[in-house]
Amino acid sequence: MKINYLCLSYDDLSKDQLYALLALRQEVFVVEQHCPYLDADGNDQQAYHLLGLTENGALATYVRLLPVGSSYKNYAAIGRVITAPFARGKKLGRPLMTTAIERTKAIWGEVPIKLSAQAHLQGYYGSVGFSPVGEIYLEDGIPHVGMVYGGR
Repeated sequence: MKINYLCLSYDDLSKDQLYALLALRQEVFVVEQHCPYLDADGNDQQAYHLLGLTENGALATYVRLLPVGSSYKNYAAIGRVITAPFARGKKLGRPLMTTAIERTKAIWGEVPIKLSAQAHLQGYYGSVGFSPVGEIYLEDGIPHVGMVYGGR
């Protein structure tokens, strides 16, 4: 499956793009993972949104990129990492993350990057250069661990 990446500020998202990314986040994080939480956390407006689109324009992958200090003091953040159910198992995750890292650096320079990973995905994030920091904690009832990017 060929993916075309589009990285847009909140103001540059079309209404349809915003609707698609919010619907995908709710489908997976709220409904599929049985995790009621407030996804509209006030950070989307300061974020860049990396959309991975199929050749026919369907949203297959997505991440949210946040500037230094918005989620973590002294770190830019990558969050809301997601692959749509129809696109899973097609090896789209690592290219999504390497693109997210590249775009974070292109937007904000050589800043340190941090994310909050579901604990069972440490190996996945580790495969693109992230290392765990701190202890495992519960976030919305799901075990997570902080991870920082150390380069690859």
